[in-house]
Amino acid sequence: MRFPRIEVLGVPVDCLDSETTMDVVRRMLEGDHPQAVIAVNPEKVMRARNDTTLLDQMMRAGLLIPDGIGVVWLARWKSGREVSRVTGSDLMPRICALARDRGCRIFLYGGKGEVVERVATRLCERFPGLQIAGIQDGYLPETRMETLVERINESRADIVFLALGSPKQERWMSRYLPRLRVKLCQGVGGTFDVIAGTVNRSPEFFQQVHLEWFYRLMTNPARVIRQQALVQYVLLVMKHHLLRVR
Repeated sequence: MRFPRIEVLGVPVDCLDSETTMDVVRRMLEGDHPQAVIAVNPEKVMRARNDTTLLDQMMRAGLLIPDGIGVVWLARWKSGREVSRVTGSDLMPRICALARDRGCRIFLYGGKGEVVERVATRLCERFPGLQIAGIQDGYLPETRMETLVERINESRADIVFLALGSPKQERWMSRYLPRLRVKLCQGVGGTFDVIAGTVNRSPEFFQQVHLEWFYRLMTNPARVIRQQALVQYVLLVMKHHLLRVR
């Protein structure tokens, strides 16, 4: 299946919807080399413009899902297609359901020890028959990373869910994913905390009106520094639009 990959302020993103995304995931699981799945949102776009390692990994990713609504709107405008928002936190459970149905094994890496353990338990409860190949918290020192790569390969995992936060998880992919014998590696950020119940996702209303970022800001004012990237993104989009009009 072919779908356009465009650039949003110089950063790539795939123009697709949730069903097309799952078709791509199915093809990845039938492939013969590991591929990365990375969520694209305004914050990551702004960071990638100044982070060559992050941008390079995104350029080489097998799938770049339009996670942030700001990215979705700009992708629609540039591509002329009906691009849908595909969030990483929604995609991970769907991949788990597919893994259960296909007998694929998953490896969970990231978060606190008690969190990743709870994630494994809850996923098995939600998807009976799902095979957990292994788990590892996100506090492993770099000196033991070679051992982790060996563990993942020995576990015969097909899928790795990586919850290290951005850009750390993309940098990890850039360095270690080529050495893994897996099919797919998805960077899931804070999704482990949501699944474990240590962090609540925004209410349905905020999700429907695409104001999850505002809800997170209200409940955690310390995020205001991170939200500056969103303001910068909007201003840059407006600047590019005005230049195109002229």
